Amino acid sequence: EGLVHPFGPDHLLAMVAVGIWSVVALPRDKAWQGPATFLLALIVSATLGMQGVNVPYLEHGVSLSVVLFGLMLIVATRPMPPAIGLGLIAIASSLHGLAHGSETPESGFAGYAVGFLLTTAVLHIGGVRTGLAIRRWLGRRSGVALGGLGTALSAAGVYLFSQLAA
Repeated sequence: EGLVHPFGPDHLLAMVAVGIWSVVALPRDKAWQGPATFLLALIVSATLGMQGVNVPYLEHGVSLSVVLFGLMLIVATRPMPPAIGLGLIAIASSLHGLAHGSETPESGFAGYAVGFLLTTAVLHIGGVRTGLAIRRWLGRRSGVALGGLGTALSAAGVYLFSQLAA
């Protein structure tokens, strides 16, 4: 169950976006920090979620994290202190983790957590590879592609949010 959980649209879009943002917005030798921050916050908050910690409107927050990551892609080529971006990733990831943890299956947390961490890492790698391709093939024009991706991602997040509000 843990392997497939991150393939929900909100989780999938967020994780790929983190990989792309990390390659584009962080220094080349620090691009690993975005996915690592996400994974660390994810497992800590999933553990809390499994123990019953919850926040009001959690799924709404998860869908709005997709909007946030879209906005981060839109501004990725502009200077932003890495600590701010990584802090936003940690906060958003914590929402995803609480959602994962609260949905722990009867079979137990350990195997489930290994599954969703593995899938999350694979999705981050996909995002990193996409970010590298954008940077390699588009160079200075990457801002246009990132703006388009960010806009599409934010629109998807708004749509996901609207489905919860309905």
